Amino acid sequence: MAVAKFPPEPSSSPAAQLIPHWIGGAAVTGSGVRLPVFNPATGETVRQVALAGSADVEAAVASARAAQPAWAQTPAVRRARVLAGFLALLNEERDALAALITQEHGKVFSDAQGEVTRGIEIVEFACGIPQLLKGAFTDQVSTGIDNWTLRQPLGVVAGITPFNFPCMVPCWMFPLAIACGNAFVLKPSERDPSAAVFMAQLLKRAGLPDGVFNVLQGDKLAVDGLLDHPDVRAISFVGSTPIAHYIYQRGAQHGKRVQALGGAKNHMVVMPDADLEQAVDALIGSAYGSAGERCMAISVAVLVGDTADKMLPKLAARARELRVCDGMEAQAEMGPVINQAAVERIRGYIEDGVKSGAQLVVDGRRHPVSGADFAVPGRERGFFLGATLFDQVKPEMRIYREEIFGPVLAVVRVPDFAAAVNLVNAHPMANGVACYTRDGNVAREFARRIEVGMVGINVPIPVPMAWHGFGGWKGSLFGDMNAYGEEGVRFYTRQKSVMQRWPESTPKGAEFAMPTAK
Repeated sequence: MAVAKFPPEPSSSPAAQLIPHWIGGAAVTGSGVRLPVFNPATGETVRQVALAGSADVEAAVASARAAQPAWAQTPAVRRARVLAGFLALLNEERDALAALITQEHGKVFSDAQGEVTRGIEIVEFACGIPQLLKGAFTDQVSTGIDNWTLRQPLGVVAGITPFNFPCMVPCWMFPLAIACGNAFVLKPSERDPSAAVFMAQLLKRAGLPDGVFNVLQGDKLAVDGLLDHPDVRAISFVGSTPIAHYIYQRGAQHGKRVQALGGAKNHMVVMPDADLEQAVDALIGSAYGSAGERCMAISVAVLVGDTADKMLPKLAARARELRVCDGMEAQAEMGPVINQAAVERIRGYIEDGVKSGAQLVVDGRRHPVSGADFAVPGRERGFFLGATLFDQVKPEMRIYREEIFGPVLAVVRVPDFAAAVNLVNAHPMANGVACYTRDGNVAREFARRIEVGMVGINVPIPVPMAWHGFGGWKGSLFGDMNAYGEEGVRFYTRQKSVMQRWPESTPKGAEFAMPTAK
């Protein structure tokens, strides 16, 4: 395989700007086809990405397999020191990495900076791996016998990550995995693949041995190759619910440990006693931030009692005033969506909502003043939409049932708290939810009764901190363990129990009964 230079040199020829794989500590061009990588704000092809063929999958896994035994034998405190070096480099290069994310994803620069910071927090947590890997010891569990447990790495593990967080979501996975002594193969999204190779370079600079962290660019061929490969012991995935189910099912068929985080339809319940100005701010930021391309975005506002009549005029005004432009511009509040296919898909959902009888209050397909097709001056080829707001949405409508993954907010009116809880609990996806209220009892009952994995009380996007772990319920998570936190440590290790007795305390003669404490 040819070794490539990364980041690519500036060139007038997009074909020359190739994003490679990272295998065995070097950038590799691979054997597969190329796909264009767009700047969503301009619609231009800025790079190409090398998609993996079967030989590339085998090379990445072989590199990880060869490096893992020595890395697992490295004392945990020394592994932590490598991660501490990576942490320092991430902090130094935060803005450069954020700019790369904005260029390929489209989210506003401050949002990209926040994403990198969230990734940094996971690395900070992983630097505490010596404490996190401590086992348990019991003296004299039976006469002359001691028992202890330890946690050991699985071997080669892999992560398959989505386009919407090309830094943060991989950081949910690989820092803990390699801290625990595993070798890692990352398959990032082919839509914004540069961040993965950027982080691979930083890991190498931090002193990570070659082969412990590998990046395999690709599509379904690469995914299936990792799912089927006998040397890959575990798969972590974040994406849509149908694909999460596929990953979980196919990985389990091959005997792998799998955590597959799926889609979301996150609700925010606003009670009549809530601070409505705060609730409006929360809905605007959480529904339209990152153009709604977040698995924790609020896409349904559940307005209780008369709150809809009070809030809708304010929501509509704010949605129309939203500053939509290139994410690198200082005034940007919302950037483009990821590609033209996403534009068409979201437009289709808006049309379906109108046909199903929902009231279209703000139409993101049209400019709020001119009424022409939505476009950003100077960025007419970019993949832009404005904010869309629906009222009178019903649970049977497709715009309510399905994850749109775009800047579309649906308002559902309910008469009381019980109806709001029942509505949320009936949805098959259960990633995140929020409730805005001043009533402590309502807040307590909401948190206890709601059947959703992550709950915010007057917090619109309740993403847990690094030491708590991330995970939804129902169709939003397939598997038994959440991402990152102590659950992540458990996912990337397996427990071994050791019982020990010395000859001097061993009774004479064969024992045929089941051993018990004596």
